[in-house]
This record gives sequence, structure tokens and C-alpha cells, in this order.
Amino acid sequence: MRKIYCTLVCMAVAAMAAMSPSAMAKTSKKSATSAPQVIYTGEIAKKVIGYNGTTPVNITVKNGRITAITAGDNKETPAYFNKAKDKVFKQYIGKSVDEALKLDADVATGATYSSEALIKNIKMGLQQAKGSSSKKADKAKAKSKGKAKGKKRMSR
Repeated sequence: MRKIYCTLVCMAVAAMAAMSPSAMAKTSKKSATSAPQVIYTGEIAKKVIGYNGTTPVNITVKNGRITAITAGDNKETPAYFNKAKDKVFKQYIGKSVDEALKLDADVATGATYSSEALIKNIKMGLQQAKGSSSKKADKAKAKSKGKAKGKKRMSR
């Protein structure tokens, strides 16, 4: 009885080990496509100036939606800048990249320069994100067309 049990356990372990590479591949593909993209606007929008200087942000995009925006180092007056980011950032969270690019965001009263700079940073960052994702899609399409053409040639 013990031999049968050990044999069954060994077979189950071997079967699981044989299946795990494909299961792991599926898992890694899913995690790769759903991995968040973080866009830093420090270089993209280095000419965008708030009241006292640049106002870079980090924009996190996951599955085509903005999940977070955080402020980078800046020289804005903290009280005014916090007012601006509180007003501006929440208007973008949860929106798709396309929705956010079309958004006519409101500025914070009393923190207009900081608000406008944050909005410009966000839009410039999202334009870059949209451009890079469409370039990836174009490369994937071209690659799949190339493979399809190769298959047609081989079948002749």
C-alpha cells in the first residue's frame, strides 16, 4: 500500500513539475502586460515652470489607466503647491490616457502657476506614454506580419 501511495505522489509531483513551465510562462506574460508604467516628466517637461521653478511629476499608468501621480522635487511654496497638486492630481486618477489628454483640468485658486505647470507636466508625460505604447503596438504588428509572411512563403 505504501509503494502505491509513494508512486502516486511521485507521479503527481512529476506531472506538476512538467506543467509548471507553461503555467509560469502564462503568469509571466500576464504580469508583464499588467506591469505599471511610470513616466517621470523631469526631462520631458524641463521647460515647464511653475511659480518658482520646474514641477516634475511621476505618473503611474497601469492597464491604460492612471493609477497614481506623485510630485517630484520642486521649489514651489509648499502650502500653495500642496493646494495645486491636491486639486489637479485627483482629476486625472482613474482616467485612461486618452481621457486624461482631453481633460480640461481645473486649477487651484491661489495656486494658478503651480496648477498650470502640473497640468502641462501631466499632459506632456501622457503624450510620451501614448507615443511609446503606440510604437510598441506598431512593432508588434510588424513582427506578427513578418512571421505570417514567413509562414506563407514556407507553405508554397
